[in-house]
Amino acid sequence: MLSLEHVSKSYDTRHGRRQILKDISFTLARGRNIGILGRNGAGKSTLIRLISGAERPTSGRIRRGMRVSWPLAFAGTFAQHLTGLDNLKFVCRVYNVNYKTVLPFVEDFTELGPQLREPVMHYSHGMSARLAFALSMAIEFDCFLIDEAMVVGDARFHARCNDELFKKRKDRAFILVTHNAAQIREHCENAVVLCEGELLQFPTVAAAYDFYTSMPVAAPQIGAR
Repeated sequence: MLSLEHVSKSYDTRHGRRQILKDISFTLARGRNIGILGRNGAGKSTLIRLISGAERPTSGRIRRGMRVSWPLAFAGTFAQHLTGLDNLKFVCRVYNVNYKTVLPFVEDFTELGPQLREPVMHYSHGMSARLAFALSMAIEFDCFLIDEAMVVGDARFHARCNDELFKKRKDRAFILVTHNAAQIREHCENAVVLCEGELLQFPTVAAAYDFYTSMPVAAPQIGAR
């Protein structure tokens, strides 16, 4: 079980302190999923970083009763001076996985070829994202965090990602944050809307979809992502 209990997040900006997330609570059981809709700048990526543990909430508590992934395709924690292969080895040590068992999959999925043995600092954003996504699939997580803003690449790569995540791992839990309501309708059994820092609950995905599509477009909050 993953649970958020009265989680809030604020940042100091040049315009003063801004609260991005306000008293957010929800739970997610193993094998279930939820879609979080929100306009650009609503704080979706901030919420994902909090759930992953990359950042701490200003207040409230996050309980992780299952192994939760880092945000898919997020390469921000790679050691830039190490090669892709060395980063793979490091991640595998952290999660107590023999890197030799996952290396063939990562090599095939990333299609980096000899670049896998070059420093990550020389990778394009797309190359780093492919490596990060492949590592996310190679480690056995119970819950995947999917931030659509972090997934890059062409249509072929997107199709491969969807196949690995939504078909081969359909028994896993996941949280999908997006401003694309069609993705929520396609992949999620439950949906909520992040609006003005609050998480609005709805009885059905259709109800959340209808509310979201009727929302006026507002200016993004300063500091929110």
